[in-house]
Amino acid sequence: MKLAALPLVVLSLALASCATPETRLRTGLVNAGLSQSIATCMADRMVDRLSLVQLRRLGSLGSLKDKRMTDLSFNQFLHKVRALKDPEILTVTTSSAAVCTFS
Repeated sequence: MKLAALPLVVLSLALASCATPETRLRTGLVNAGLSQSIATCMADRMVDRLSLVQLRRLGSLGSLKDKRMTDLSFNQFLHKVRALKDPEILTVTTSSAAVCTFS
C-alpha cells in the first residue's frame, strides 16, 4: 500500500466506526427497557420517518437510560415521548411500537 493512501484508509475506518442514527436510536430504546428485537424493528421504521433533529430529541430522553421496563411501563415511556411535544414523534413511536409488537 502506498503511504499516500494511508490517510484515506484511516478516514474510512474512522467513518465506519461512527454510530448511525438508527444504531443510536436502537441503543436508546434498549436502554429504555425495550427488547432488542422490538427496538431493532422500531429503530428501522423510525429512522425513515423522523428527521435527524427529531431522532436526537427522542434520544434526549436521558431519564429513561438507567431504568428498565420492569420499573417503567410502556405507558410511562409514551408519557416521556409525549412530553417532547412533537406530535410526529409520538405518532411514529406509537405506530412503530404497535407494528413491531404485533408482527
